[in-house]
Amino acid sequence: MRKIWMFLALFMGYSLFSVAQEADEKVTDEDLAKFAKVEVMTSQYVEDKTEELKNMIINNEVIDGGARYNEIKAAWGDPEKETEIELTDEERAAYQAIKEFQDSLQQSVVDYKTELIKDDEILGVSIYNKVNGAIKEDPALKEKLDQMIEEMKTNGGS
Repeated sequence: MRKIWMFLALFMGYSLFSVAQEADEKVTDEDLAKFAKVEVMTSQYVEDKTEELKNMIINNEVIDGGARYNEIKAAWGDPEKETEIELTDEERAAYQAIKEFQDSLQQSVVDYKTELIKDDEILGVSIYNKVNGAIKEDPALKEKLDQMIEEMKTNGGS
């Protein structure tokens, strides 16, 4: 999960297009609200996918819960350790499926957020660039955005 959040932080640091042309435009409260909504939607998406992964692990009939999953994870890729924990082919296949889902999460989050940003009805690239550039330059604006995000999360994303 830490990798996903770090990647999202890096993603926020880079614009899809040049910010310079929009640097002179003033960021409106509506712009901030749209930007905040995308952040909240992305955060909810990450939470949903994390819950989905957790359920895949906990409810997996083959692996039989988190303790065995952790044991397999610790031994994964080391034939000696895999033999020591008596890893079955069935467990190997189940773990591989979970691992593939987990490995796809980061790209899934990036794709989801990119689509939100590109959708002019939700945010739009130009507003994203304008707000992203402005919050880097103006700590007060960044704080206002963070407060909006927290309010939206508290009020259920609206």
